Amino acid sequence: MSASEKAKALAEQAIGKVKKEAGRAVGNESATAEGSAQESRGDLRGAKEKTKDAFKK
Repeated sequence: MSASEKAKALAEQAIGKVKKEAGRAVGNESATAEGSAQESRGDLRGAKEKTKDAFKK
């Protein structure tokens, strides 16, 4: 996995988690959903890079 893509995936996961938890704390369902979606995008980005690495070997 390229270092920059891995960093992007981790950053997206972290930002999504913060948004999700902040939304839960204030009772904002929209922010909670947006955070969950962003966290999932980060998970998918990381999975994509791991899959690419598996095929390179």
